[in-house]
Amino acid sequence: MSIEIANESGVEVDTDAILAVARHALDEMGVNPLAELSILLVDIDYMAELNHRWMGSDGPTDVLAFPMDEGSVDHGPGESGAGEPALLGDIVLSPEVAAKQATVAGHAAADELHLLTVHGALHLLGYDHAEPEEEREMFALQNKLLQSWRAGRKAG
Repeated sequence: MSIEIANESGVEVDTDAILAVARHALDEMGVNPLAELSILLVDIDYMAELNHRWMGSDGPTDVLAFPMDEGSVDHGPGESGAGEPALLGDIVLSPEVAAKQATVAGHAAADELHLLTVHGALHLLGYDHAEPEEEREMFALQNKLLQSWRAGRKAG
């Protein structure tokens, strides 16, 4: 799986860990190994601009996900795949917003960025949290993926 990451936020973050948690989540979700993902970390002003332009909301947000190709999920041997690399989409993160949320939540900014990366990946795979049942499903899956990734890090 090809995952590109660019940190244009001006904030120092552990991009290797962000790449690792994204790869873990996508592998666990059965995403085509030829899929491509882009992760961009941006400053508050640019995140606010993106949030306004694409979501119609004012101010910065923590994560935005821009899906490109929903054919990236491998649904098993019964589904014929063209073998072409699929462009999964883009995850845009704001480390500054993540740091503020982490303080409120009582955990490290890095943990918040890992959570937001998994959250963005799930959005790219079609998960949403607009309805209560969708929210329960998405957040349970998000927590499961984060727990399995953290357990794997401790074991390694």
